[in-house]
Amino acid sequence: MDSELARVLGSVVANATPLVIASLGETITERVGVINLSLDGSLQLAAMVAFVTAYASGNAMLGLAAGLIAGLLVALLILFSNIALRQDQVAVGFVLTLLAADLAQFLGQNYTRIPGPTFPTIPIPLLRDIPFLGTVFFNHNALVYFSFILLAATWFVMYRTRWGLALRAVGERPAAAFARGTNVTRTRYLYTAIGGALVGVAGASYSLAIKAGWANPAVMRGDGWIALAIVIFGGWHPLRVAFGAYLFTGLRALASTIQQTTEFPLVLVNAVPWVLMILTLLLVSSGLVERLMLLSPPWAQRLLRNFLRSAPPVALGTQFTRE
Repeated sequence: MDSELARVLGSVVANATPLVIASLGETITERVGVINLSLDGSLQLAAMVAFVTAYASGNAMLGLAAGLIAGLLVALLILFSNIALRQDQVAVGFVLTLLAADLAQFLGQNYTRIPGPTFPTIPIPLLRDIPFLGTVFFNHNALVYFSFILLAATWFVMYRTRWGLALRAVGERPAAAFARGTNVTRTRYLYTAIGGALVGVAGASYSLAIKAGWANPAVMRGDGWIALAIVIFGGWHPLRVAFGAYLFTGLRALASTIQQTTEFPLVLVNAVPWVLMILTLLLVSSGLVERLMLLSPPWAQRLLRNFLRSAPPVALGTQFTRE
């Protein structure tokens, strides 16, 4: 029983990897005040570019690099349109998600359903032999391990370094950050580039590891919107965002299992993740968290304030004009 549960959980961890990476990338982008609404199209374009590059070169790492660049360029185009051309981030992002998805389908039509290079499974010596945990966490490909490192690094940089303080300050109060000497425009370009690059890596992880190959329509179509919802569900906090990605993937796997074994309406099962997200948002916004904070010791108040944050960054989606 334990071995079967470990196998199932290991599959959930592996399949959640693209959502974890994409959601963390979008979290970084939005915490600096930029909305990358092109996420769904960026994932598809990056997946296609990554697979075609890997197929043509015979090298999965080159494919990953190409997918990274594709995601980075789309994200930077949104920010450039906002800063240099004074266009609305949401409008530009929505147009780009449609454009990127159509480009992926058109440019990748000759590469559908053909085999290509993939990232192999790399069990970690010693750690893979740990009962239960070894199967769940330490018997995967390099992209899964990268998602673990990314989660820890994102949390540490965001909350334990001066770089993270600058990132959050620009997303909350860009004028105040500028007054303290932070270059708001450069900071937004930097972290938007990082977030977009991670979205590109997430797209590449679909076509080079999780669901190897390219299909038309793309198998990850719609996952960009899911990642955007997970960022909101996670309250723009890396740990909660990753939890949301794993939870959603687990419930999706449960829905697939129920569909195969029972006649329970699949539509109702697929609605469970969204219901949980809505309930969580209602719980956090109801004032219950604030009341719990008043009754809690100082350390618990800090934990609740940081981990149960529900409000978006104050300057999210806004333009900053240097006066």
